[in-house]
Amino acid sequence: MTPNLKHLHPYPFEKLAQLKHGFMPPADLPHIALSMGEPTHATPHLIQEALLEHLHGLSNYPTTKGIPELRSTIAAWLGKRFQIHAVSINAETQVLPVNGTREALFSFAQCVIDPTNRPVVIMPNPFYQIYEGAALLAGAEPYYLNTLEESGYLPDFDAVPEHIWRRCQLVYICSPGNPTGAVMSQADHQKLIHLAEKYDFIIASDECYSELYDDEANPPVGLLQSAYAIGNTAFKRCVVFHSLSKRSNAPGLRSGFVAGDADILQAYFQYRTYHGCAMPLPTQHASIRAWQDEQHVQLNRRLYREKFTAFIEILSDVCTISKPAASFYIWLKTPIIDTEFAQQLFAQYNVTVLPGSYLSRDFAGTNPGQNHVRIALVAPLKDCIEAAQRIKLFLNSL
Repeated sequence: MTPNLKHLHPYPFEKLAQLKHGFMPPADLPHIALSMGEPTHATPHLIQEALLEHLHGLSNYPTTKGIPELRSTIAAWLGKRFQIHAVSINAETQVLPVNGTREALFSFAQCVIDPTNRPVVIMPNPFYQIYEGAALLAGAEPYYLNTLEESGYLPDFDAVPEHIWRRCQLVYICSPGNPTGAVMSQADHQKLIHLAEKYDFIIASDECYSELYDDEANPPVGLLQSAYAIGNTAFKRCVVFHSLSKRSNAPGLRSGFVAGDADILQAYFQYRTYHGCAMPLPTQHASIRAWQDEQHVQLNRRLYREKFTAFIEILSDVCTISKPAASFYIWLKTPIIDTEFAQQLFAQYNVTVLPGSYLSRDFAGTNPGQNHVRIALVAPLKDCIEAAQRIKLFLNSL
């Protein structure tokens, strides 16, 4: 066994199950799950139809690189969405389909980290736990950047000491953020790109929530867009990760892509040929259909907007609550310890939320997830309204 396994922390949902164990909520209150970021809106018919139309593709081995039509569709989507000239994204060398970004975010670190040189991987704190696990199993030391309210829940790159930058090989960023929904600006991206040029590290930008934003006229910027704007048209040291799970309500499709620096992607492609993770052909064709259509994505945003509006309206007079710029999470401050809040909310009202401390680590004298809970507004509107009403009763009882 790899000795690095011993460094892994229990997954947040394992800890949540233990926290709830033994508690019996009221039988007359149906359970409402708002803990897991799993979309429950209907998967668009166009995706389902494309899968059915191409089931004959199951008789063929897919290639690691994917079919040219998929890569060209992704390149076209990237260019249009992030205001990048079409010829600046090479579908042959700068796009690679992946079986969901969870798999890619993990395996990417295994490919790019050199464990012989005391590597550091920098990541936001709180974070998607895959970043930490990927770093640890690649033989790297995680370095956490606390994302606090006073910094707009964004990482402060100026807080990183010089000796950490010198050891850094990889930086994970997540914008829009999980769990906060905070969005990095183009200036934030460009500061990090300049640091990457100075210290020679790779930026892995998790942009899985990029299409779930509040303002239709102001979509979040992407890392490649920011690189392009300062003349880094080859996207050197920049790699982005996108998924259909949240954008298109298709978490079971396990479809996403990685794009950016061609040299890095060539090495990652070589890694993936041995990794054995080619996307099935029916999935590729369904993905083409999904990336070509924006109507279902606009509807998706409207549905989340309705839930945010209703949920916040119910709770606004009993707690401090605001709509994030993007994502489908509310990062709610709790008047008591976050684990106790989550446990008692479940025990008394049969609503499950995720303690913020399960998504973060103690670092620099604080745990930035403490006294917060992550609430995923993934349930149907009526359930979100019912959950907000129960949370309001619970808050009033404290």
